[in-house]
Amino acid sequence: MLGSEISMVKIVYGVSGEGSGHSSRACEIVPHLEQSGHTVKVVSYDRGYNNLKNDFDVFETEGLHIASVDNRVSVVKTFTDNVQRLLNCHKKLQILRKEVFEKFNPDCVITDFEPTTAYLANHYDLPLISLDNQHRIRYMTYPCPPYLKKDQLLAVNIIRAMVPRPDVSLVTTFYYGKSMNDRTFFFPPVLRNEVLTLQTCRKEHILLYLTSGFESFIEQLSSFKREHFLVYGCDRNGKDSNITFKRSSKEGFLHDLASCKAVMATAGFTLMTESFHLRKPYLAMPMQGQFEQGLNAVLLDRLGYGANLCRVNQEAISSFLYHLPDFTKNLAEYNISDNSAIKAKIDELLANNCALAGEYHRKRIN
Repeated sequence: MLGSEISMVKIVYGVSGEGSGHSSRACEIVPHLEQSGHTVKVVSYDRGYNNLKNDFDVFETEGLHIASVDNRVSVVKTFTDNVQRLLNCHKKLQILRKEVFEKFNPDCVITDFEPTTAYLANHYDLPLISLDNQHRIRYMTYPCPPYLKKDQLLAVNIIRAMVPRPDVSLVTTFYYGKSMNDRTFFFPPVLRNEVLTLQTCRKEHILLYLTSGFESFIEQLSSFKREHFLVYGCDRNGKDSNITFKRSSKEGFLHDLASCKAVMATAGFTLMTESFHLRKPYLAMPMQGQFEQGLNAVLLDRLGYGANLCRVNQEAISSFLYHLPDFTKNLAEYNISDNSAIKAKIDELLANNCALAGEYHRKRIN
């Protein structure tokens, strides 16, 4: 970018607090924005706030979340949990308006699936850039099996409600369909620098990341005596036959991820794409009722990078283990890339005091 084209802008950056994938992505994008000379005010909640508060200027908002029981979305628990948050949501929204949008006076808003910043961008007539993996569900063509159609419709409506009118959508994806408009751009997944710099090897262990609700699955693994399983997420240490349990450890987990021969976990976007980058076959167990995870598992299976385990049974696990050489061969064709392409696009949108982002904004509202 030419020096004459550079202009410093003030950015509100909304980050969903659900899971760690959104904040992990922000940890790569926000420093790039700051190093480019921009001033960034991050807005997040729950896990996102806790992951970001020590490194960035973060306003803690209130956010809604999806509750699950036994790897299945619980509509009742989601509703009851969120009803309790609504009053605080309203209070935080008013403070967010005054302290961030009126005092900070941003030039544009970037949201990683965080709704309050998206809504306020529209309220204050600011250019809105969405940066997430969710918008491929809304703006990209992809194969969707009949059994997921109902969940797909619900997911599209939820995404529309969360981020109603983005001016530009920067979509991270490992499957590339066609864009449904001229304001959506596809990029490889944004990966943590810790993952980009990992040195990989292939040892004989299989890495699992599982939380509560997978007890029966873990029990079945004891039947595969020739395999060694390392399990994270159960908050315990110890060994039981061919299964070793490990407590949470960022460095330990990344080391075991880089050296494993395969991964077994839910179908969350972040761990899946980190595994693909490291050429690790993946057995996906999508959360029932969570469309994005169901779609991730379908696309994973379609690309031949692993298997979609809709129902836990020994035959499916055996099949996955048997086909590890095939999955590894397919993953050799996976496009390895850093985060430079999406950063360059952000720079383009923000150049000349958000000129291009502003142009997209004016076209959408006119």
